Amino acid sequence: MADQKFTEQLGYLIARANRLIEEDLAKRLQPGGIAVEQFRVLKSLEQDGPMAMGHLAERVLVEPATLTKIIDRMVRENLVFRVPDEKDRRKVRVALAGAGVAMCRQLHEVSGDHEKHIAETFSGDQLQQMRRILSELGG
Repeated sequence: MADQKFTEQLGYLIARANRLIEEDLAKRLQPGGIAVEQFRVLKSLEQDGPMAMGHLAERVLVEPATLTKIIDRMVRENLVFRVPDEKDRRKVRVALAGAGVAMCRQLHEVSGDHEKHIAETFSGDQLQQMRRILSELGG
């Protein structure tokens, strides 16, 4: 394979696209005072219910130590709460608090508008193909 320019490499293009997508989402979340990582926590818990910290860290794409700080802040803001795992009391699960459920409702439109903004770049077939390719790439 010929030597590609750095800015044409697939990893670079994916990282650049991710940055643009996250910047758009961050702008949309800013009026509500929610960071992208907090948004991912809220939406993950809304979709799948309470989950262990380790699993949640994987889900929201952050390191466990970083997630702990995020969750600490969200606990202070009454968006989530920690609860001991029913099967192993040494483990901690995170669950949505009432204010977190309410925030998820508020963010529903933001989330939809953001997704629509991204989808407008592609035709229906391209969007379906892009989802499939990126899902396969992620394992």
